[in-house]
Amino acid sequence: MARSKDTDLDGILVVSIEQAVAAPFLSCKLADAGARVIKVERPEGDFAREYDHLVHGESAYFVWLNRGKESICLDLKQKDDQAVLHAMLAKADVFIQNLAPGALSRLGFDMRKLRKTYPALITCAITGYGEDGPQRNQKAYDMLVQAESGLSAITGTDGGPSRVGVSVCDIAAGITAAQAVMQALYAREKTGKGRHISVSLFQALSDWMNVPYLQFAYGGKSPQRMGLNHPTIAPYGAYACAGGQSLLFAIQNEREWKALCSEVFRMPDLATDPRFASNSKRVEHREALDAVIVPILLSFTREEACGKLDAAGIAFGRVSNMEDVAQHPQNRYVIVDAPSGPVRMIAPGFMVDDAFPHLGPVPALGADTARLRREFTGGA
Repeated sequence: MARSKDTDLDGILVVSIEQAVAAPFLSCKLADAGARVIKVERPEGDFAREYDHLVHGESAYFVWLNRGKESICLDLKQKDDQAVLHAMLAKADVFIQNLAPGALSRLGFDMRKLRKTYPALITCAITGYGEDGPQRNQKAYDMLVQAESGLSAITGTDGGPSRVGVSVCDIAAGITAAQAVMQALYAREKTGKGRHISVSLFQALSDWMNVPYLQFAYGGKSPQRMGLNHPTIAPYGAYACAGGQSLLFAIQNEREWKALCSEVFRMPDLATDPRFASNSKRVEHREALDAVIVPILLSFTREEACGKLDAAGIAFGRVSNMEDVAQHPQNRYVIVDAPSGPVRMIAPGFMVDDAFPHLGPVPALGADTARLRREFTGGA
């Protein structure tokens, strides 16, 4: 697959004091778009480097989120290292940080004051709960915010809540910040002025929670945890097939319901059964409906069921395990260089003119420290 050499953000310098997931996700997207990203790490490194050692000795999260960056190690409690950061910020277009609330200001790098010194600088602070409000100083990690935001209350089964299996709060904050930074760069082209962007894990994920919030606020309805079943549409959920594999299928209208009954189930009269004659009736009698559907699906292998659903024009999806994902025919892959060797990873989710962006290498800890010190301060 082609990889684009276009560098839309060529000439943009990003300095990021970052760790974990949210801020590295943001700076990764800027690096993918061609920006020069300098990752400032403490001497012991971004702790995400130690999340696991599964990618031939390196962390899966770190390899995913830190391609295309330069790494400099700075101890920002030391004046010489503070001078290096000041020198980089004097030339930077974007400054990102996701340290604990107040930590950067205590080190002498208050973002709002920096913008007075450098009016064209775009600053972005990513926090757990925001830069104001009663919980602004509360520690926040992804799963904690999944619970606090209400996401876990609507995720899981009737047996109890569950976390989403990836760091969805961090990712929501990172992609929200990426949108805001891109918008700020575009606005600066017209005004010449930077701006301060504040993004929090809680507020980014809360935006995603607007549908259940509105259902509760205006309808008095709290969504039930339904596992892999839709709370308000039936049949729309997961069913086991012969051999132990499962699939989901979704009925969106009465035409599809009739097609399912006649073409897949070979039970055309089921479509007019008074218990199942409308979606609201099917939801009301979901248990009785499943009593009909479950043995039918168990009589097919998953691929047989998929073939029948596809022929009938019914939307479906396999409940894939990671082996299925690794072999999925729709996945596209890229090779990213890492300190311990090339890594084959799933490609970014978009292409431009039939090509992926060029993805730079993952840096070793402090790999660029000496060179960057010389470039920005002339020192060793």
